[in-house]
Amino acid sequence: MDLSFARLERDVAITAMPTELAVLLVGVAARQAASPTARAQARLALVAPVEQLLAPAHGAFHSLAALALTRRKEE
Repeated sequence: MDLSFARLERDVAITAMPTELAVLLVGVAARQAASPTARAQARLALVAPVEQLLAPAHGAFHSLAALALTRRKEE
């Protein structure tokens, strides 16, 4: 498969893609983007800000361990 840029070659004839093929390719791309696998991959790619990682809303890195330690200190 030739993946070179045709726009850099001056002697290449430009041809138009048939409308039916373009519609088919757009439909395939849309179905792939909406697939469960693609949605899961998009969620994995989300990056949380560093501030959220270092200062969680509950105030502890491991909330269950912090709760256990707090209970133990009260006893």
